Amino acid sequence: MPNTMDMDDNSARLRLDRALERVASTFRGATAREDEAQCDCHWGGEEELALLKIPDVELGPDLLYRTWNASDWKDHGAVLRRILPEFSRALAGGQPMSRIDEVGRSFSRGGWQEWPEPQRAAVWEFLHAWWAWTLRDPSPAVPAHQILALCAEASATLGPWLRVWEEADHRVADRHLVVAADRWEYHLLGDELPWDTWENEDDLRAELATWLVRHAPPRLRAQHAPDELLHRIRLIGLTGPARWSDPHFPNRRY
Repeated sequence: MPNTMDMDDNSARLRLDRALERVASTFRGATAREDEAQCDCHWGGEEELALLKIPDVELGPDLLYRTWNASDWKDHGAVLRRILPEFSRALAGGQPMSRIDEVGRSFSRGGWQEWPEPQRAAVWEFLHAWWAWTLRDPSPAVPAHQILALCAEASATLGPWLRVWEEADHRVADRHLVVAADRWEYHLLGDELPWDTWENEDDLRAELATWLVRHAPPRLRAQHAPDELLHRIRLIGLTGPARWSDPHFPNRRY
């Protein structure tokens, strides 16, 4: 009898592969605007800029990074559409990419949610497929908690991504949750969002904290998370003296 976990893994991987193919076909032929410009003192030269105005030419890791990371394009949306086939493959393939937290904001600057429906749908499906696959991957190149922040910044919403994690009822997703909770608890106990955001930080923090307190404890216990981590998750659900006077409140300043 086939292993159900393996079948689900294969389905998630197939979904991601199809999403990448959809991005490639949807944005094939895209180019930057003819009048697009950049400062050659910090971005690159005229020959590199010319590549963005030629469709479907691979940029390579260095130029790709400089392109998505630049924040001063005349039309960031057109530039993002030009690089999305290569960019999405690089992200899903685990290509080393510094400042991964900025990737979501690059999507946001591109205004992709205002693009025509087929383009918008291709980006949305890629992000969802990548996220679903990450939760099934025992050792993703980018940790799940970082991709969550990326997707939240790219889409200006947190709820859909948390719901996928909530519904991912398997041990790999639970192990990722242990790592995430350990990374998040310090900031959430200090009433801070664990990543920089362009959105309403207080709303995102409250949503993340509420979700973590409500859904994480049984999954953390199933993965034999340390008792101290469980106590700190519990404390996130408290406020004022009930939190900081608790004997399990960490002895450090926030």
